[in-house]
Amino acid sequence: MELKNCMNFLLSVSQNKVFKYFSKLLEEYGVTPAQYGVLNCLWKEGRLSPKKIGEMVFLEAPTVSGILDKMQKADLIERSVDPNNRRNVLVTATPKSYGMKENIESATSNLNTMVLQDLSENEQNVLKKALETIIKSDF
Repeated sequence: MELKNCMNFLLSVSQNKVFKYFSKLLEEYGVTPAQYGVLNCLWKEGRLSPKKIGEMVFLEAPTVSGILDKMQKADLIERSVDPNNRRNVLVTATPKSYGMKENIESATSNLNTMVLQDLSENEQNVLKKALETIIKSDF
């Protein structure tokens, strides 16, 4: 099979290219693309459990735990015991991360503009829908 017909190749190479570009955009804020995913969830939802964060960003618990450890050290998140169930931990965004929100969201918008600039609006919608379909697939 030609590489240009291999879905793994096409998705891997395009994801790597987007990831590198996004990493550079976020670098000045001391945030990684994975950390942005966590912050985005917290900015939208408020307090969340690590398990819920993992579900929202499609990451396994050990990966989420490592990301949260680094974010807590950087004062981007706080962890607290759930007052309704002391066995649960809740994660919240810190004032520091809220202070960066506008700039980080602007960088994310710039990423989308650059990545999608050569596609028509219809092509952009088809691409997004196709990627969402792949994400939801059970294979």
